[in-house]
Amino acid sequence: MASPNVISKEKIMVAATKMAQDHGYGGLNFRELAEAVGIKPASIYHHFPSKADLAAAIATKYWKDCATDLETISSALDPISSLKKYPVTFRRSLQNENRICLASFLAAERTDIPEKVLIEVYKFADVNIAWLSKMLKASGSEEKTCEPRARAIFAAIAGAQMIARSRADIDIFDSIVADYQASGFLPS
Repeated sequence: MASPNVISKEKIMVAATKMAQDHGYGGLNFRELAEAVGIKPASIYHHFPSKADLAAAIATKYWKDCATDLETISSALDPISSLKKYPVTFRRSLQNENRICLASFLAAERTDIPEKVLIEVYKFADVNIAWLSKMLKASGSEEKTCEPRARAIFAAIAGAQMIARSRADIDIFDSIVADYQASGFLPS
């Protein structure tokens, strides 16, 4: 059985991730977070000495979880099917109370977040682009086109998510992804 400190740290990170997906880095508030988790604000400082430390920790966990999800997809499917499934990784945030990808939200706040948080946000993009490049190459795309196309796919799916969230309408995300598939930009 996990110790209360570990449980509290995990609960803090889950609640902080949801809070940041709703309100960004600026919306991370230790008092509100403590209330949501059911602990005293001072308990958060026991695990995370600063807001930057907390944001970096949740961003790290986010990109690592994403990397695991992507590897799970590609280990179970062929490259083309893996590429078809890629938008689902962004769709899940929308399905979770119309939230947005944590890394996308934090990246949009680039000038207002500490460097240690940005480093983890960049890793999220790097993981996605590397995985997409790998799948494109494995599906027969010309090697020199894989990374530029991977960056374009990553940006397009993140953008589709932002548009859908702004309208609180997941059907918009699905429609945009379908348009990308119909145009050949994404496999259909």
